[in-house]
Amino acid sequence: MKQLPALSVAEVFSERLLLRRALHDGDREGLVELSTDPEVQAYIGGPRPLGEVERHFDEVMASGATTRPGNYVIADNTTNQVIGTLTLARWWTDHPQRVTEDGEELVLGYVLRRGAWGAGYAFEAATAALRAAAEEFPDQPVVLVTQTANKRSLKLAERLGFHLTTTFEEFDAEQALCVTRLSAFRA
Repeated sequence: MKQLPALSVAEVFSERLLLRRALHDGDREGLVELSTDPEVQAYIGGPRPLGEVERHFDEVMASGATTRPGNYVIADNTTNQVIGTLTLARWWTDHPQRVTEDGEELVLGYVLRRGAWGAGYAFEAATAALRAAAEEFPDQPVVLVTQTANKRSLKLAERLGFHLTTTFEEFDAEQALCVTRLSAFRA
């Protein structure tokens, strides 16, 4: 079966946030911080070396690229300052953890700068993206995978309406696979 597209809208607005696919020169500091901060990266593979991250960002900006469909910069909608990133794209089809037989479920991921933790931004950004997806796609499952050790992410998943369906080992850690349906986010 042909894989369905990711969320295609270029911008999604919420009360305090703008989710945008376009990268701006002013995003460099925030995006570099996201990839190099040990606390931010604690449950997603660890921090990457500063020089490597800076080179990658500079190459992407020099090419005039924007992020791929489904990948967003989370920015303050007043200042346009980077708060984090969010992905709402297709689960890779060869992943062993399936929710549907055809493997075309959406997967939600997010990461926020440490200074933005605890302000409700992840919930607001995820809700806005899921509502946009509910308008664009027929009802389908959405998965969220996080390490079981990441209690904050598990709590957010529950608050968003995701339900733990299974755990599995990947990347040398126990992962929680949580699921919800887009119909829960229809206006």
